[in-house]
Amino acid sequence: MADPLLQPATLAALATALGCGLLVGLERERRKRRGPRRALAGLRTFALTSVSGVVAMLTGLPALVAVGALLVVGLTVAGYLRDRSGDPGVTTEVALFLTYLIGVLCALSLPLAAGLAVVLTALLAAREALHRFATVWLTPDEVRDGVVLLAVVLIGLPLLPDRPYWGPVLNPHVIGQLLALLLVLQSLAHLCRRLLAARHALALSSLASGFVSSTATVATLGVAVREGRGSAGAMAGAALLSCVATLLQLLLVAAAVQPAWWPVLLWPCLGGAALALAWGGWMLRGAAPAPSEPLPPADGRMFSLRAAAWIAALLAGIQVAVYAMGLWLGPQGLLAATLLASWAELHSAVAAVMATALPGDAQRAEATIAAALVVHAISKCVNAGVTGGWRYALALAPGLVAHTGAVAAWLVLGR
Repeated sequence: MADPLLQPATLAALATALGCGLLVGLERERRKRRGPRRALAGLRTFALTSVSGVVAMLTGLPALVAVGALLVVGLTVAGYLRDRSGDPGVTTEVALFLTYLIGVLCALSLPLAAGLAVVLTALLAAREALHRFATVWLTPDEVRDGVVLLAVVLIGLPLLPDRPYWGPVLNPHVIGQLLALLLVLQSLAHLCRRLLAARHALALSSLASGFVSSTATVATLGVAVREGRGSAGAMAGAALLSCVATLLQLLLVAAAVQPAWWPVLLWPCLGGAALALAWGGWMLRGAAPAPSEPLPPADGRMFSLRAAAWIAALLAGIQVAVYAMGLWLGPQGLLAATLLASWAELHSAVAAVMATALPGDAQRAEATIAAALVVHAISKCVNAGVTGGWRYALALAPGLVAHTGAVAAWLVLGR
């Protein structure tokens, strides 16, 4: 009978633990000083610590695993107390203890243990970049907003009840998810615009701003055209790129409101986004840069909590109104309410349809969403004409009609 300790799974666990220890230890060895000021642990110590963890776990003796953990903690405390570098950080000590736990985990889940080792090594290697990002690049307002965002996502969202209070609508947890989604998108757009403003990257800046509001981006670029800060063709191409964000955000809303819509919208939205991206990029190709940045510069705040809360409340209100009209007038009421709402705000209108109807139901929900997309595209054309003039509107309309029509046709004909 074969020895159970020599089984392939056991050997794989030992090999993975050794590899994880060597990976983390290699990074620490490169930073280890020489002489009496050298750090606590290097390549060999990390490798032995990880192997010790998996060996203790393989014995099947929980007390031995606990003793090993206490031994590693004692070594880290002793190493910290004897540090003579003048900057006694605890990064290496904590990494050594986590490496022991990774070794223990190798006996339970090899992929998870290997993944943790890679993440730990990446964090250790990115010391200077992370330090510079936290202390130099981020502003105090951005740090404060980041704390608020984490509090909303990690504390507030799990506490919200996950049940609708009227039919399929007025679910506090879903509304909280939408609020968190809006805050995350605003934060990403803000950070992208900070990075891109210095490079005057009109295309990428428009794409990032589209995640906040494509309609507002179209209007802002139109004002730039009217004021002579950019050509109609270039600004229309940038406006089309903001429509890419509209379709991608539609997928995110579907995932948050009703995941059953995700597979239905995935390929139409990705196809339409690819078409808008190609069309807008073609229009921007060779365009001269604008004399000044057409989009307003990013301020120190990552997001507006009040604006995000107002949008989430508006979305919930539109969902209630659309559901009420559907109950009152049937499918015709659902269609009418959705079209009216989509003129001003596409995502709220579509989210209302998703919350009240499933794909392929008797109310032809796919056709309703397609109609909402068409109405919203028309509203953007009108918006472009009012803000930027007829040249800007005519430059924007073909690409806007093409990618919107493609998505709408895919939804209706692909049922």
